[in-house]
Amino acid sequence: MKKAKRAANERDLTADERKELTAEEKEYKSLRKQIQEKLIKFATRVPVFMYLTDYRERTLKDVITQLEPELFKRVTGLDVKDFELLVSLGVFNSGLMNDAVYKFKRYEDSSLEYTGVNKHEGETHVGGYDTVVTVEEYREAFENIPA
Repeated sequence: MKKAKRAANERDLTADERKELTAEEKEYKSLRKQIQEKLIKFATRVPVFMYLTDYRERTLKDVITQLEPELFKRVTGLDVKDFELLVSLGVFNSGLMNDAVYKFKRYEDSSLEYTGVNKHEGETHVGGYDTVVTVEEYREAFENIPA
């Protein structure tokens, strides 16, 4: 898009060429807006998805793409193909995503334990966005509890 605009600025365009360039710009902006909307949808609904799934010991990526793609689509409106497109575009920073997932799980645990429920007792691993850690590592890092 930038190359086409630069080339257009270097020479005079015909009316048809200007129209074509404008149509391409509109299409580009439309695609960009669709991606933004999908990201917003993902960001606002993924916590609901994480709360509904029971695969706490697996990575969020695996749960979305392999274990519960239908639930993911139902909750977020995005299918696995959309999610993989966002991943391939480099939209997600793994470190930040792992941190966000682990923090969500920490708050989920706190709220469940407050009500007297511990549905994850006996688990040995906790999954993040694309990594899995042992429960001991999770507690040390996110609950400030020495192993």
